[in-house]
Amino acid sequence: MNPTLVILAAGIGSRYGGLKQVDPLGPSGETIIDYSVYDALHAGFDKFVFIIRRDIEQDFLERYSHRFLDRIHHELVFQEVDMLPPGFSCPETRIKPWGTGHALWAARNAVSEPFVVINADDFYGAGAYKALADHIEKHPRQLSENYAMCGYRLDQTLSDYGSVTRGICKINAEGFLESVDEQFHIEKDSSGRILSSGGDVAEILDPGLTVSMNIWAFNPSIFEIIEKKFTMFLRSYLHHLKEEIYIPRLVDEMIRDGECSVKVLQAGSEWFGVTNPEDRQLVKERLEELIRKDSYPKSLWE
Repeated sequence: MNPTLVILAAGIGSRYGGLKQVDPLGPSGETIIDYSVYDALHAGFDKFVFIIRRDIEQDFLERYSHRFLDRIHHELVFQEVDMLPPGFSCPETRIKPWGTGHALWAARNAVSEPFVVINADDFYGAGAYKALADHIEKHPRQLSENYAMCGYRLDQTLSDYGSVTRGICKINAEGFLESVDEQFHIEKDSSGRILSSGGDVAEILDPGLTVSMNIWAFNPSIFEIIEKKFTMFLRSYLHHLKEEIYIPRLVDEMIRDGECSVKVLQAGSEWFGVTNPEDRQLVKERLEELIRKDSYPKSLWE
């Protein structure tokens, strides 16, 4: 069974100032999603699930219908703030989405096979899709001990134009994830040190730490676990209008509760992405460099 790729593309892009999901960055108008689909197709993925908001559906279809949607097996899933488990009603004043954990839960009826989930605005490189596809091929059973993630070096995932949030990974001697500590406001200071200043005291971080960039291999077994944990989250935070539930935090809880194990794989390729508006030019330059190296054609879909 070939894996499915689930792409989280429902974000608002408040820091970026626009829809990153449809922003042309490649030389022929390609977006990061274009490159993700291209890499996944070459790694053997044969189904694609795009999680979007209804209010961007038209923009999404106009951008992608004639680029690749008409040549792949795909499904659109809508993430809306009022989509909650039974027994809960969304507060009328809630505007902000409930986070990546909620977005993944929204895809529960569209995915019945092993799958990889990614962010729409992150370029993970061909090696990441190949590594996770190989893992799924070796572990096809729909059991939670067969989860995996691709890790990246912290110092290779920073922005020159503002702070970022990263899941700092603790990995055991067998290469399995022990914990994910999501830390906020990570950036370099004037001396080049990497600081995490989201807590009471700024912490100096090792540049070589492995971080999660939200590229995971799961089985459908995760949806039942997410619903249980999302229900618990809502009991505490339903009326906290900015609280969100994130995939790294869910995985960390699942590991602590003995509900899963996660193999940490090395991507073998570079990551880059658009968090701040100034990142856009850097992403364009890095894509051009990969094209010069013949890693990608100048026009992906011709």
